[in-house]
Parts: sequence; structure tokens; C-alpha cells
Amino acid sequence: MTTTVTDEQIQALAASAKPYSVALLRWAPGRTMDGADAVEREHQRRMVSLRADGVIAILCPVASDTMAGIAIMTVPAEEAEEIMAGDPCVQAGMMTCDVHACFGFPGDALPV
Repeated sequence: MTTTVTDEQIQALAASAKPYSVALLRWAPGRTMDGADAVEREHQRRMVSLRADGVIAILCPVASDTMAGIAIMTVPAEEAEEIMAGDPCVQAGMMTCDVHACFGFPGDALPV
């Protein structure tokens, strides 16, 4: 670490935190079912649409045999759970989804 951070900076940052939800998508046994490619395309279309609508702030597909992706969502956890329960891959048993309430800070973003 090269940057010194004061207690005051930590307190100011903590005070600026905003509520979000994080959806953790994991691959399930149904990942290899017949027709999986078409279901996954619909999942991708839906996730990109939610991103375009501002429901997903950050969308991160994960290159893993166990984890499918992470989505930082701008809605409360309860609403995020309902949204993700309607996901085509979740409904088909290709993925499972755990949603957790979390916090983020204004100005945080992925570097370009």
C-alpha cells in the first residue's frame, strides 16, 4: 500500500455508502442439459437488458467451472432475489443464485 488513509477519510467514505445488492451466480448440475446453449443466451440477453435498464450497475461474468457470474444490483436484496428467481438459467436449474445486501461508494467504477 502506498496511499496513507486517515481515520477521517475512512469515516467520510463510510458515511457516503449507498445500499446495493450483490447476486452471486453459480453453475448447477443442469448446466449441461439439452438446450443449455439457448437457455444461456436468454440469460445473457436478460442480464444485459437489466444492465441497460440500470437494475444491474456492474455485470461480471466469471470464467470458472463453479462460479458463473456476479452482478451488483441497484435494487434492495428482496427485489433482487425476485428478479434473479426469474432468470432463465436459474429456472432451468443451470445456475443457482445467492443475493446479499451490500454497500458501495459513490464514484466506484471498473477502470476502462
